Amino acid sequence: MHEALVLLNELEIQLKHEGLWSGQAISDDAMRSQVPFAADTMAFEQWLQFIYLPRLRDIIHKHHALPVAMQVAPAAEVYIPEQNAIIGILRLLDSMAAEQS
Repeated sequence: MHEALVLLNELEIQLKHEGLWSGQAISDDAMRSQVPFAADTMAFEQWLQFIYLPRLRDIIHKHHALPVAMQVAPAAEVYIPEQNAIIGILRLLDSMAAEQS
């Protein structure tokens, strides 16, 4: 799980490097979205910052297994296709989660 945490930290660094990291908190209403990737209330990079990163870090810190069928990289390819470094990190995380099963 240490490797997953390292990848999550790399993802945060890359989001910041690309100017995709928000300095403002997301609204509570946006956080209540029931749509995959909260696509109706926030941009994909916001979903990564405010939902994906905190949830996965929490899972790791609680020593739980990553969700097996995450498949976040394909969504990234649709929502942020020009962000190859971010997509690459997400592919690694997706693979890592799939290998746990």
